[in-house]
Amino acid sequence: MPKYSSRMEDYLKTMLRLVETKGFIRTRDLARELGIRPPSVTEMLGKLEKEGLAKHEKYGGAVLTEEGRRIAGLVRQRQETIEKLLRLMWVPEKSAHEDSCRLEHQLSPASLEQLKRFLKFLERGGEYERLRKDFGKLQKT
Repeated sequence: MPKYSSRMEDYLKTMLRLVETKGFIRTRDLARELGIRPPSVTEMLGKLEKEGLAKHEKYGGAVLTEEGRRIAGLVRQRQETIEKLLRLMWVPEKSAHEDSCRLEHQLSPASLEQLKRFLKFLERGGEYERLRKDFGKLQKT
C-alpha cells in the first residue's frame, strides 16, 4: 500500500463509514465527522481525486473509487486490530478507540501483521476472552 498522509487516511476511513451508514457522502457530513470546515473538506477531496481515491462534484457529493475503498478498508482494519489489542489489556473503550486512531498511522506493516497474527492465535485457541478476564482480575488487585 502506498504511503498516504495520516490525514488522507482519516478522510478515506470516515468516507467509508459514511457511505456504509448513510449510503452517500456529503461534504458537510464529512466536515462534521472530522470536526473541520467544509472548504477544508473540498480541498482534501480534490487531493484524493488527484490520487485516484475519490471523485467529487462541486456542490455535490463524493464517492470512493475502488482503490479508495480498498485503502479505507485497510486503514480501518489497522485501527480495529490495534483497538482490539488495547481492549484485551483493559484500556477503557474511549481511550482504546482514540489511541488506536492515532497509532494506526504509526506502526510498520510488519508490526501490524504480527499483531494480527497474535490476536488470531489467541482467538483460535479461545484464549482471548480468558486472558482478558484474567488480566481484568489482576487490574482489580
